Amino acid sequence: MTTSSSAHRPVPITDLGLEYDAIKAELVPLLQKILRSGSYVLGPEVGQFEKELAAYLGVKHAVGVNSGTDAILIALRALDVGAGDEVILPAMSFFATVEPIILLGARPVFVDIDPVSYAIDPVAAAARITSRTKAIMAVHLYGLPADLPALSTLAAKHHIPLVEDMAQAIGAACGSKKAGAWGEMACLSFYPTKNLGACGDAGAVLTSSDTLAERVKSLRNHGAKVKYHHEEVAYNSRLDEIQAAVLRLKLRRLEAWNEKRRTLAHEYTARLQGLPVTLPIEVPERHHVFHLYSIATERRDELKAFLQKQGISTGLHYPIPLHLLPALKTLAHREGDFPVSEKLARQTISLPLYPFMSVQDVRDVADAVRQFFQKHA
Repeated sequence: MTTSSSAHRPVPITDLGLEYDAIKAELVPLLQKILRSGSYVLGPEVGQFEKELAAYLGVKHAVGVNSGTDAILIALRALDVGAGDEVILPAMSFFATVEPIILLGARPVFVDIDPVSYAIDPVAAAARITSRTKAIMAVHLYGLPADLPALSTLAAKHHIPLVEDMAQAIGAACGSKKAGAWGEMACLSFYPTKNLGACGDAGAVLTSSDTLAERVKSLRNHGAKVKYHHEEVAYNSRLDEIQAAVLRLKLRRLEAWNEKRRTLAHEYTARLQGLPVTLPIEVPERHHVFHLYSIATERRDELKAFLQKQGISTGLHYPIPLHLLPALKTLAHREGDFPVSEKLARQTISLPLYPFMSVQDVRDVADAVRQFFQKHA
């Protein structure tokens, strides 16, 4: 295998302009139609997108909301999570996983992650269940589903709802059942960099419960099922027509784009073998959609600086585990409480990966990573 002194050209961590180019011919006339229609919020595009999304994921209902964060907030609120309740969740995730729990007045109960899949450890979760546990949250980190069969069995045994934070894992699956269809509820983010991304903030709540779906629809719209008849104080979290139109067009391409991510990820894995790094793994019966290609190394910060000089952008997902964030200091956690999460936070670095990236770009990045370790052997 040959190495090069630098990447052939700058490699961004993602390139959303190329996604736009792929749908532009269909999108531009559609946007003009929407703008002329004057129907901008919760219109026909939203309704069609919700039907198509639910059908794709194998659930009865998908309800569009304003963001992935709102999706979690509204899903937990629909489950009546509130003051005095506890929600079990992994210590490694983005802040938006825990933030809604705090906003609802409940207490986050962190558990460590599995060292192989980086998802919540079902055994650790089982040990933290109490009479106050109102929900268990699974986070499908980097595009690999958590152990959903084990978690759904655990949740059912204790009559506790399982909520899936699948912001990074649309299209992932356990066996023949897609992520999002295992829990009582599931939450999606359509932040632009996601596998299915909007042109701004957007999200969705998934459920197969008619009762929960109706509650979510009310909560996203000021607590009203009928206009001007507000049954509870809630939120303004409605999905708009333009975002729904973008998402509908991209949803039709999602399977192909996810397969391209998998192809590029496999190329990375083949070319990074033998280096002193921990590579992403694929677990049997769990379909990985590689939202991120994250490797772990004790020389993470040095590698990041080296790649930056080569014109290669990288990401840190996430450099501080949730329990050590300043915003959560009142929970009184200390370093060492969740060692697997803390080690991942110190060592992980995400390499460029997106559907319109070329195989040559992957080879250039991999060669640069190999060059770094050769120089620092």
